[in-house]
Amino acid sequence: MTQDTLLVHASHPEEGTRWWRDAVIYQVYVRSFADSDGDGVGDLPGVRSRLPYLAGLGVDALWLTPFYVSPMADFGYDVADYRDVDPLFGTLADARGLIADAHAHGLRIIVDVVPNHTSDRHAWFRAAVAAPAGSPERARYIFRDGRGPDGAEPPNDWESVFGGPAWTRLPDGQWYLHLFAPEQPDLDWENPEVRAEFADILTFWLDLGVDGFRVDVAHGMAKAPGLPDVGHPNQVEMLGTAVLPYFDQDAVHDIHREWRRLLDSYGGERIAVAEAWAPTPQRLAHYTRPDELHQAFNFHYLTAPWDAAPLREVIEESIRTAAEVGAPATWVLSNHDVKRHVTRYGGGETGLRRARAAALLTLALPGSSYVYQGEELGLPEVLDLPEEFQQDPQRLRGEGAGRDGCRVPLPWEGEEPPFGFGAGPASWLPIPTGWRDLTVAAQSADPGSMLALYREALRLRREHPALGDGGLRWESAPPGTLVFVRESGGRRLGCAVNTGGGTVRLPARGTPLLASGPVRLEGGHLDLPPDTALWWDVEEG
Repeated sequence: MTQDTLLVHASHPEEGTRWWRDAVIYQVYVRSFADSDGDGVGDLPGVRSRLPYLAGLGVDALWLTPFYVSPMADFGYDVADYRDVDPLFGTLADARGLIADAHAHGLRIIVDVVPNHTSDRHAWFRAAVAAPAGSPERARYIFRDGRGPDGAEPPNDWESVFGGPAWTRLPDGQWYLHLFAPEQPDLDWENPEVRAEFADILTFWLDLGVDGFRVDVAHGMAKAPGLPDVGHPNQVEMLGTAVLPYFDQDAVHDIHREWRRLLDSYGGERIAVAEAWAPTPQRLAHYTRPDELHQAFNFHYLTAPWDAAPLREVIEESIRTAAEVGAPATWVLSNHDVKRHVTRYGGGETGLRRARAAALLTLALPGSSYVYQGEELGLPEVLDLPEEFQQDPQRLRGEGAGRDGCRVPLPWEGEEPPFGFGAGPASWLPIPTGWRDLTVAAQSADPGSMLALYREALRLRREHPALGDGGLRWESAPPGTLVFVRESGGRRLGCAVNTGGGTVRLPARGTPLLASGPVRLEGGHLDLPPDTALWWDVEEG
């Protein structure tokens, strides 16, 4: 192939194993992964029982969504006690056992930490509500007097991510800030007591053996001085596209620097990954400067359309800006907050073909990849959940805004729901009967399944020296097509992806390794059908 002029490099720090620079991290949405006690809700013993599956899949680490004590107003992202396990999910002993068993299987454990807000049932907030205005108890949160002659208007025009005002008034007349649900009051991170409390929380879990933290709303803890108005309606449309007075403020990086010093004081390369929505890849890279967090989710890649030109643009920009701060790029296609990418890419057979190709593209890119539970099964978004099952507070934004459809439990085996999810007769969200062909058991018996593709791709990623951390070299390619080469250890791997509507012919020399669909490689040429990707060992010449 003719070499393009663009060469993209990532940095290579010398210290440590750098496991996190090219790890494949599997997101476990705990309540929807596996149910051990038959109550219809996934739990920590359920995760523990499925560790052999995850080790066999070939991932390096697990990220567990919150399992702390919570009234579940936002499915655990409203924490009432950060140092204990909610009985719905098990016990602290179950957490210790899961960590130990995961390590025995060669898997690292990353847990969620929720520092922007607590539950309104947290002891601190209960004390704040009972205390008078101006008290030390209220100083842990963001309380303000209202505007207008009788204080009946909110202190400013900030809006909740879940819809409506970001302020709720107490009977005594003061208002408290909640950027999410009213049951999730925001903490005041200018208060030293808040900073000390979370340092202690991180220490608690590090001492239990966790390998890192996923930092929820990592861009949200610092608010602009004076809490100024945004001056814009429908602020949810600005999320991730503009710096807001309550998101992506520069002062948030001081908090992350404190946390990095704590993480670095432990052995074993403990890490933190930021869930940060930033308006540009450059601002996102600030979260992964050498003295801050290790990774940041790349939502710019997740939201890119299935089109070669914008995909290449976001890949180039992501690698370049991450390399400027010495960090790895990260790649993610789905998570528990967004519509599953099989459906985003068109649904049906089209969406499935594109999702298969996207998997090979993503796992071939330099850096670290995240896999959301069920994407290795090709699960689609469940768009027809009955109203009585829809519980997500984000649905208050309007029709189609809820996230329940991407959180439907995993199908493990059998012919009828709940497909081995648990011993009980049902799961907390109903699993479609049409998923009988998508279960782990059914796909394990099918060498052409999505699960088989992921297992082989992850095996090759571990074994092939050109995959993982490093750089990439773009090759010239027809419109609608991405072609690049990864090189390391004297080995080269090529990746070609066709996002267009017709078969393209590419020059190629080498041995095919893995394709997402039928391809033809002969006579030094590759015929690549639409929505298809191929990996091959490159022979230079």
